[in-house]
Amino acid sequence: MNRKVTKAIFPVAGMGTRFLPATKSVPKEIMTLVDRPLIQYAIDEARAAGITEFIFVTSRGKGALEDYFDHAPQLEASLEAKGKTALLKTLKDTNMESGAVAYVRQHKAKGLGHAVWCARRLIGDEPVAVLLPDDVIAAETPCLQQMVEAYEETGGNMVAAMEVPVAKASSYGILDVKEDHGSMVSVKGMVEKPAEGTAPSNLAVIGRYILSPNVLDNLDTTQAGAGGEIQLTDAIAKQINSSEGVYGYRFRGQRFDCGSKAGFLQATVSFGLARDDLRDELSQYLQEIALTQQAAE
Repeated sequence: MNRKVTKAIFPVAGMGTRFLPATKSVPKEIMTLVDRPLIQYAIDEARAAGITEFIFVTSRGKGALEDYFDHAPQLEASLEAKGKTALLKTLKDTNMESGAVAYVRQHKAKGLGHAVWCARRLIGDEPVAVLLPDDVIAAETPCLQQMVEAYEETGGNMVAAMEVPVAKASSYGILDVKEDHGSMVSVKGMVEKPAEGTAPSNLAVIGRYILSPNVLDNLDTTQAGAGGEIQLTDAIAKQINSSEGVYGYRFRGQRFDCGSKAGFLQATVSFGLARDDLRDELSQYLQEIALTQQAAE
């Protein structure tokens, strides 16, 4: 029986330069989609998958992110006194219990692989999930929960995967597929940001991973790869020919790249339209914009 996945790493050390000037003082991870910070979507997804220990790899300037998970007794007391029970529940759902959260500093921006490596001592010999908050996935069954359920059958190492246009393959880690079984594929190779025209497939790695402890060991000796950074995909690829193997999982859901401004706006509109309290007003506004543009053309 495969060991249960109860720990997750959240690499949140990035400077968020694509969102300047907002990220000059506000960590990108607590910028909001509608009324919830990016990081809250990742936390909720992890909780749904059975994660109980949350490890954040941070950097200087992320104090507001750490404060976000603290209890706010004065605010809670105020909401309770005013009978605002729905808001009180929403607030309490963001709380993290003492001992459930750990913070590790990444002092140099040396890539995703290095960020995961920074948390290695808190993982030990257990499997671990990695969630990139920039990748927000709207799904009936949360993406990581889908992966954990599949992992219980396969073990090994697993990456979330989705098909991308061939022209955009050079922006992703790409899987070289050995066997395709629909939602699950076995992997014979991984290429990080392949040169144009050289991608082995259009199946891209998305920011959800379940990794064996051996991947963390591999990061000890992994050299800088694409972009001069230590690539997590390089360390995972070293396990392809091992007994545990590497699998790609085609998740059910829609992924939004909230590391880009366009993706962030698309996610905001999509999540807003999914809300009963916002749908009608927002939909009417979008229709009015579309009609105005048509008239202008």
